[in-house]
Amino acid sequence: MRIVTDSITIKELRVMAAALFGNLVKGVVDVERMVLALDAELHSDLEAILLQNGSQQRDLWGINLYPEEPPDTLIEFDSLINVRPSQNNRSRGVEDAETRQRITHVIELRIRQ
Repeated sequence: MRIVTDSITIKELRVMAAALFGNLVKGVVDVERMVLALDAELHSDLEAILLQNGSQQRDLWGINLYPEEPPDTLIEFDSLINVRPSQNNRSRGVEDAETRQRITHVIELRIRQ
């Protein structure tokens, strides 16, 4: 597992993907602190490490990254940790457009081509 506070390259993501799932890297984004946790079998493991490092539950969203895809399809908004009726998110996706935009912004900030 890795917490990205600076940046990571697409090449590094490809290596992570190949080592675990083949074509994807699981990630959790803290939209408030603008950090990203990557590279675990479960989103919940990434969520836990961010919580241990000062993140708040309400700010964490699970995604999958597909480093072989073009930038506009790099991010998949899908994780069990996203199911939170208390925040009006009743699915594994990220239903709020503003939250998706914040996630995308963090990914653009932290992942270099």
